Amino acid sequence: MTSGLGAGFLFVLGLVVGSFLNVVIYRLPRGASLAWPASHCTSCNRPLSWYENVPLAGWLALGGRCRTCRARISPQYPIVEAVTGLLFLAGYYAFGVTPLLAVRLAFACAMIVLFAIDLEHQILPNEITLSGVVVGFALSFLLPPGWKSSLLGLVVGGVFPFLIAEIYFRVRGREGMGMGDFKMLAMVGAFLGWPLVWVALIISCVLGTVIGGGALLLSRRGLGTRIPFGTFIAAAALLCAYAEAPVLRLYGQAIRAYLTWVGLAS
Repeated sequence: MTSGLGAGFLFVLGLVVGSFLNVVIYRLPRGASLAWPASHCTSCNRPLSWYENVPLAGWLALGGRCRTCRARISPQYPIVEAVTGLLFLAGYYAFGVTPLLAVRLAFACAMIVLFAIDLEHQILPNEITLSGVVVGFALSFLLPPGWKSSLLGLVVGGVFPFLIAEIYFRVRGREGMGMGDFKMLAMVGAFLGWPLVWVALIISCVLGTVIGGGALLLSRRGLGTRIPFGTFIAAAALLCAYAEAPVLRLYGQAIRAYLTWVGLAS
């Protein structure tokens, strides 16, 4: 398979997978079956025709509305499909046609689902996070990061933030992170290993503070309002998964610069 054909195939496959991820994002938090009934309008319950299910094209052809009841179809659907397609394409160039590609693509799909569900419902389903911990650790016996780094990663990802959050709760009297966040970070650690989950935690904290805190200030909602931190964990984890070497290099440079600034290094 030539490079162009391989890239095109992965992109189209990503669009199709993204269409299924939309089903998971909508049905899983509602406790509905992922297999039945067939795709339908959530307003009038009319089953969708095959051409309405074509990724991206179906939504564009309908103008973002049901052709029967004219109810608005969320732009989340084409966005998830496009993002998934682009991540599959990026994975092809980042990892090549290797077993690691399949693992990273599965991880990316899980992060997309968790990102969207936490953003809307502020929950992180155990069906994904806890299963992800088991699958990520099991695969580490065969592929990077290796089982030792994976084991340490799930401990660093799950236990360390829990201890920080527990201290915060004791001092401030309110939760800083939910249990779902710890499970998700443990999953990230199991798949990516301890150095990357540590960096992902730092990046997600920065994103949560800047973007989440900024959004709360602009909306004039209280700073005590819960931020869907899983969305920021997902974004940071995807960055670390796809750009491991640059991320770790920049992290190392930032640490050295800080140590130099405080006089602990030259």
